Amino acid sequence: MTQRAVVFDIGGVLEITPSIGTIARWEPKFGLRPGEMAERAGDIWADGAVGAITLDQVHRLLADRLTADAAQVAAFLNDVWVEYLGTPNTELIDYLRSLRSRCRTGIISNSFVGAREREQERYGFADLTDCLVYSHEVGMSKPDPRIYLLACERLGVPPKRTLFLDDVPAAVEGARAVGIHGVRFESNTQAIAAIEDWLGA
Repeated sequence: MTQRAVVFDIGGVLEITPSIGTIARWEPKFGLRPGEMAERAGDIWADGAVGAITLDQVHRLLADRLTADAAQVAAFLNDVWVEYLGTPNTELIDYLRSLRSRCRTGIISNSFVGAREREQERYGFADLTDCLVYSHEVGMSKPDPRIYLLACERLGVPPKRTLFLDDVPAAVEGARAVGIHGVRFESNTQAIAAIEDWLGA
């Protein structure tokens, strides 16, 4: 029988990533009104999420858009990364690690340029899975159907034999649209039970 695969999201699932108000805290430091950061830098965040620009370009563009020096931008982005990386969902990371002896495992993440290096240093995700698909490296984001199919191709497992876990409803629906068994993450207990039921079916 064809092997199965279980694929995880990162932010809000393997990482606990509540908003800590980084952007709102920095807007007055740059002399911006509330919400103005999105107006000035929204395209930068969007381009960085699909690898259309490099991290160096992100720094330079932000310095220009915010009329800030390199040190200010670096300090701002350091704080952004703190919020982005969150804290480890240790129980679920340990569970992911345990699955490798039972099925293929993977990750699909809507990410940002520089995320792989930071997450590998902190969490070692690349060492935990058979396949790690970052949006900024493949040029597409969930819920684009191509990103799920790419993960299945790299795992060598068809969509109908794959389960995908994410906390974002649109991302789960995107997976279901290509025939993957999509599960909305609500808690570790709920998610682990859903995966175990599926693997045992």
